[in-house]
Amino acid sequence: MKQWLIGTLFGCALWTLGSALAQPASVGSTAPAFAAKDLSGKPVALADYKGKFVVLEWTNPDCPYVRKHYNSGNMPATQKNALGKGAVWLSVSTGDTHSASELQSWQKTKSAAPTATLADTDGRIARAYGARTTPHMYIVDPQGTLIYAGAIDSKASSNPADIATATNYVDQALTEAMAGKAVSRATTQAYGCSVKYPSGA
Repeated sequence: MKQWLIGTLFGCALWTLGSALAQPASVGSTAPAFAAKDLSGKPVALADYKGKFVVLEWTNPDCPYVRKHYNSGNMPATQKNALGKGAVWLSVSTGDTHSASELQSWQKTKSAAPTATLADTDGRIARAYGARTTPHMYIVDPQGTLIYAGAIDSKASSNPADIATATNYVDQALTEAMAGKAVSRATTQAYGCSVKYPSGA
């Protein structure tokens, strides 16, 4: 009985440890390292941009919430604003719903301006960050710490008319962090369509 109890407790401890290790990153912790290929097949790693602010954006052209921010020009404008401040912008496409050429064509028609778009075909990056929706936004600071996770803005709708009165959380977080201030809204509730994880992911 004693041996069974010890074995059970040991097994539970291992399960708890495994669960903790599998938890996605949280704001204030070190951003998970990753490496993937962009739409042209070029390897891209988070480590490539050490010393810079990095914005991660989960995207899917089929999602009405993504279309809200691209058709209106809001997401491309937010990308260009971030790039203009010296940040890096990495769009992430999880799963294999769209081919590289389809995504490239769509981005071109929307005047998108990411530094690169990553093909997260196995869902590994999405799992590491806990990405749940498209869009789902994250910001990593120059020291490699995750300083923002959540929505693109404060109006959780697919209506483009709501953008005008919404607070753009990504713009706000970057402006504050780059001025040496604490991010006032470091975690918000992401909204959008579910991330399309591949089967078995």
